[in-house]
Amino acid sequence: MNQSVSIPVPLLDVNRDNRPLREEFLAALEKVVDSGQFVGGPDCQQLEQTFAQLCDAKFAVGCASGSDALLLALMAIDIAPGDEVIVPSFTFFATASCVTRLGAKPVFVDVDLETYNIDPAAVENAITSRTKAIIPVHLFGQCVNMEPLMELASRYNLHLIEDCAQSVGATYKGKQSGSIGSVGCFSFYPTKNLGGFGDGGIVTTNDADLADRIRLLANHGMRPRYHHQEVGINSRLDSLQAALLNVKLPHLSRWTEQRSENARRYFDLMNRAGLGQHLVLPHCLNQCGHVWNQFTVRIPGGQRDSVRQKLADARIGSEIYYPIPLHRQSCFAYLGYEKGSLPVTEKLANEVLSLPIFPGLTTEEIGSVVSNLSRILMGSYEGLARAA
Repeated sequence: MNQSVSIPVPLLDVNRDNRPLREEFLAALEKVVDSGQFVGGPDCQQLEQTFAQLCDAKFAVGCASGSDALLLALMAIDIAPGDEVIVPSFTFFATASCVTRLGAKPVFVDVDLETYNIDPAAVENAITSRTKAIIPVHLFGQCVNMEPLMELASRYNLHLIEDCAQSVGATYKGKQSGSIGSVGCFSFYPTKNLGGFGDGGIVTTNDADLADRIRLLANHGMRPRYHHQEVGINSRLDSLQAALLNVKLPHLSRWTEQRSENARRYFDLMNRAGLGQHLVLPHCLNQCGHVWNQFTVRIPGGQRDSVRQKLADARIGSEIYYPIPLHRQSCFAYLGYEKGSLPVTEKLANEVLSLPIFPGLTTEEIGSVVSNLSRILMGSYEGLARAA
């Protein structure tokens, strides 16, 4: 293959995985339509059972979104006004918004420069008498270094709520994402490794009482019908979404391996091209099984935005996750975080760039991404040509 050939590459193409399953999708939808069971029912029950098995968890409870999964988890452990919940600032908005929706205070801490995940030392320094929980986010498909957090949670009697929106199938020291903390919160948003056809989410836990309360809270706190034990919310997983996800779930391990193979190709081509002198490649912890929701590099020296624009000019997709840290968002200005208060997070926000890594990506497309990066950062295709 001539690695110097430039072809367009989308950041994501969900139809490459969905298209071969089209007839199975339609059959599953037809079955739900004919059943008339659009909320709950056998499709939701099947998804909960198989997803719990996937995560090595005893229980799984479907809900309307990954954001709701986080909210329900915090509701179930009685997070309330006056409480503090420690969260990373380098994450998606929902990780912190679930805290504020309950009147509690999100306490933002810095992340590790190599893994982009929450820094356990920063967590320990942020613990106060009001701290009730920690939300570690398994960002981009790699689990947080959980052992130090588990020790802190035990020592200070805190809940660990895993934000697993990007980490379905990931492992930490042989344990599945979503089975390590008190609760695991997953998203089925279409861009996720196991993406649905709209919003959807699921909560995993090994605690029977927590699972039961989450299910109650997700259904208006109602049990039996019209008898409300608590003030819950309406966050039920639609049967249509569950049926479609049941079609996709058996293919998840194959798609994960394809993502891993794509990552290996990136590492190989980028290292052979000498790009390691111009950007920082992702760092993989030995104790973690990475599932590559994103392949995120760092481009230092203030070049990231111009590199991204030049990639766009070459029709190469990319995205910045995340350009504005949560502690610098205007809605959290009342918390008083100043610029520079979380230096690693702010550095990452200025340097990270996520490249295409979806399962259907071809070898030629990966070559095109790397070739264009080589051209942009090194001035020509020569580095890659020498490596080929």
